[in-house]
Amino acid sequence: MNNLIKAMPAIALRGTTILPEMIVHFDISRRKSIKAVEEAMTQDQKIFLITQRDPQVEKPGFSDLYKIGTIAEIKQVVKMPKDMLRVLVEGVERAELMELEENLPYLEAEVAGFELEEENLPVNLQEAMIRTIKELLMTYCQENQKISKELAGQILDIQEVGRLVDQICINIPLGYEQRQHLLEAISLNERYELLGVILSNEIEILRFRADFQNKVKERIDKHQKEYILREQMKLIREELGEDDTVSEADHFLQQAEELKASKEIKEKICKEIRRFKNLGYNNSESSVSRGYIETLLKLPWDKASRDNHNLNRAREVLEADHYGLDKVKERVLEFLAVRTLTKKGSSPILCLVGPPGTGKTSIARSVARALNKKYVRVCLGGVRDEAEIRGHRRTYVGAMPGRIASGLIQAGVKNPLMLLDEIDKVSSDYKGDTSSALLEVLDAEQNNKFADHYVELPIDLSEVLFIATANDPQSIPRPLMDRMEVIEISSYTANEKEHIAREHLIPKQILANGLKENQLTITDEALRKIISGYTKEAGVRNLERKFGEICRKTARRILQDKEKHVEVTEDNLEEFLGKSRYSYQRVNEKDEVGIVRGLAWTSVGGDTLQIEVNRMPGKGELLLTGQLGDVMKESAQAGISYIRSVAGQYGIDSEFFKKNDLHIHIPEGAVPKDGPSAGITMATAMLSAITGKPVRANLAMTGEITLRGRVLPIGGLKEKLLAAKTAGITNILVPAQNRPDVEEIDTEITEGLRIVFVESMEEVLKEALV
Repeated sequence: MNNLIKAMPAIALRGTTILPEMIVHFDISRRKSIKAVEEAMTQDQKIFLITQRDPQVEKPGFSDLYKIGTIAEIKQVVKMPKDMLRVLVEGVERAELMELEENLPYLEAEVAGFELEEENLPVNLQEAMIRTIKELLMTYCQENQKISKELAGQILDIQEVGRLVDQICINIPLGYEQRQHLLEAISLNERYELLGVILSNEIEILRFRADFQNKVKERIDKHQKEYILREQMKLIREELGEDDTVSEADHFLQQAEELKASKEIKEKICKEIRRFKNLGYNNSESSVSRGYIETLLKLPWDKASRDNHNLNRAREVLEADHYGLDKVKERVLEFLAVRTLTKKGSSPILCLVGPPGTGKTSIARSVARALNKKYVRVCLGGVRDEAEIRGHRRTYVGAMPGRIASGLIQAGVKNPLMLLDEIDKVSSDYKGDTSSALLEVLDAEQNNKFADHYVELPIDLSEVLFIATANDPQSIPRPLMDRMEVIEISSYTANEKEHIAREHLIPKQILANGLKENQLTITDEALRKIISGYTKEAGVRNLERKFGEICRKTARRILQDKEKHVEVTEDNLEEFLGKSRYSYQRVNEKDEVGIVRGLAWTSVGGDTLQIEVNRMPGKGELLLTGQLGDVMKESAQAGISYIRSVAGQYGIDSEFFKKNDLHIHIPEGAVPKDGPSAGITMATAMLSAITGKPVRANLAMTGEITLRGRVLPIGGLKEKLLAAKTAGITNILVPAQNRPDVEEIDTEITEGLRIVFVESMEEVLKEALV
């Protein structure tokens, strides 16, 4: 409870609070504060010390001051320079500020003291309080090394609770706000609890601070240790004479300076090198960063090779490497001519389509040699992961650039010839659509900024000459096919195979098997028999294997039997290659009823099919055998419907189709057959069997039939004509709409053939039936 109110001089303290029993000195400079001290010295030397809420306020009023302050006795006043006073005071008691007079030369406060009641606490409680507060103080002193042991010992000797609490409040370093809270705690219980909270908080803060300082010290020590070790390693290397004083990062920076690339690319690489330098040698990320920088430095950003501009030399190279393939050679020379005239010219994207073994891959290597370009082969067969094309993102362990970026690194220039081999064999799975990833690569409009996920910088592919190869264009998605210029490489004729064998395959195999040219001779008759009797293919791959077989047996004869020269003739060919494997079905010797020769296209070239039809008494059924596909069966149905519609013109009884069955069979029953091109052949064979009129033996035909008897065009004509010529057939019926295809075929194939163009079944039957 409050005592009697009395008026006395007051000083507003800034940033400090004085507690009872506290002896402390402070400096004052404000005019009113100095006047208050002078007034107190003329009276009883008592002064009221009250703390400002905000130390920045220059002229504090009643509301700017805390309500509880300390009445203190002035012990000493010392004048200081610049009109300052140093005052030594001793706190006497707590008092409450009731009023403040501001109009006098000094601050005069009306204060009311507190009448302290005796707190009769139980002895056990007092003992518990003393022990608790002493334990906290000891812990605090252990954490805070600034408190002297003598002072701590004097405080710990006190056995009275109130005095112990007050002494701790006075002697431990606290902020003025915390001291103000302690000053406002009037009762002993309040002060005890508040002091306990303050000490616990201070202990926690000191522990956190010490822990943080230890961690900082450990890190500094570790860095110092690494620096010392690194300097020692550097010194050891210098002593050993190893020229490795330049760090990897400096070496990378030197390479970046020498790199032929744009300013943006160089800035990005230098930024990555600086990051690598800061990572340190033992960082787990440094190896990833090193690999990335090495990839960026290896890429040929602006490094290009000089193309060949000599058309004659390019033509000579192409002619020397390959026989035939005129369309491909013509297209390459056109590209070279345009590039020479325009100095730039967009690089075409060519797709070579054809059966296996026709030289698609080797022509690409030859084109690279002709144009003086670096050659890179990217095999796409069986690639299912989109990341194989676009690269992996760098977040993954073991990430690497895609095959396109790797191809450029391998070439070392930005304008190589890149062969995308087996582009029809790419497939898709849950990891992405590979063929869709190729769309950007093969689009001339957007491949100048190709995005590889690993490189993360746009790569210019506009100067790369892409050549793709495929066996089956049907399996290439339409959008991808649309971006490429398709050049078909068809099957080789027997004559072309002879030329290829003489000029390329035989010399190559002689050299590969360690023979000399004069040690082996293959006669023309033996060569033709190898082509016709031992191989059946569109290309020359198996043919080359046969020559390899002959060369191996020749090598053994030269070494074992001491023969100086081996000649392979038609008579002794079986000694080298065994019995003949294949025999072409020759032309029939006489005209027969219900047997017609058709022409077929297969993946390994053309073939002839002999279609047989028998008529039997029955119920008007049509039987089809020989592993025929749905399209072929429908062609047979269309053929019989046409025959029934024109039965009257050929004297066929209207009851014939109710009382007879027709059986159509195509030999080689184990081989699946499909397609519409045997339509007119089956219709002719059926009409021959029904009417009993024989079909010309030296005639073959191909064409699709409609219900009204029109003949529609077909594909694969070159291979079909080759097969007919091989079989010794001289008369061939071809749909009239295929006339342009026939005109494009070499005279070497059409020579000796009588090709008749037909538009309707009437014309077909007129030519076919005897």
